[in-house]
Amino acid sequence: MQVDILNIQGAKTGRTVELPEDIFGTEPNNHVVYLAVKQYLAAQHQGTHKVKTRAEVQGASRKLVKQKGTGGARKGNLRSPIYKGGGSIFGPTPHAYDFKLNRKVKDLAKISALSYKAKENAIVVVEDVALAAPKTKEFAGILKNLQLSNKKTLFVIPEYNDNVYLSLRNIPGVKGTLLSDVNTYDIVNSSVLVFTESVAKIFSEEEKVEA
Repeated sequence: MQVDILNIQGAKTGRTVELPEDIFGTEPNNHVVYLAVKQYLAAQHQGTHKVKTRAEVQGASRKLVKQKGTGGARKGNLRSPIYKGGGSIFGPTPHAYDFKLNRKVKDLAKISALSYKAKENAIVVVEDVALAAPKTKEFAGILKNLQLSNKKTLFVIPEYNDNVYLSLRNIPGVKGTLLSDVNTYDIVNSSVLVFTESVAKIFSEEEKVEA
C-alpha cells in the first residue's frame, strides 16, 4: 500500500512509503476487534463500588426480642437488613472487570483495525514534526493544513517528544500516542490515523526484515 508523505503545510513532498499489506491489507476480523475493545473498556472500570454488610454497619449486636413466644416474626439485631441503617444484602463489592485476552488475538485485532482504516483511506503520513517549543496554536495549524481540524485524530509518533505531546494534548478530539502504545480501541475510536514519516518507515522496515 503506497501512501504519499505530506509536509506540515499539507502538500505532497514527492516521497512515498510502502505500508505492508499483511498489516494494512488483510481481511478484518470483526469479532476479535470487538473482544479487544471490550477488554480495553473493561480494564478502565475501577471496580471500587462497595456497600456495607450487616457485619460492617454500626449498631448493637444484642438480639432485639426472644426467638419464640412473641407471636411475631423472629428478629435479629439492629444490623439486620430489614431495619433502617442495617447492612445491605448481596450488594456490590470491589472486584476487577478486566479479563485475559491472548496476545495473538490482540495482535489480530490491531491488524484488523489498521486494515479498516486503510480501506477507508483514513491514514495520513506526515513528515516528522519538530517543534522548538510547546505551541498548541502551531500544532493546530498543522492539523488545519492537513484538513484534520474537526476530525477525531490519533497522532502516532515513534518516541516520546515533550514538545509534540504538550502541543497536542489540549486540542479537542486529538490524541497522541507512541507506536509501541497503540491499541485497538484508540484506532477504532479515531476518524483518522496520522503517522509521522519515521513511524511509517518502521512498518516498511519490519516488512523487509521479515521477508
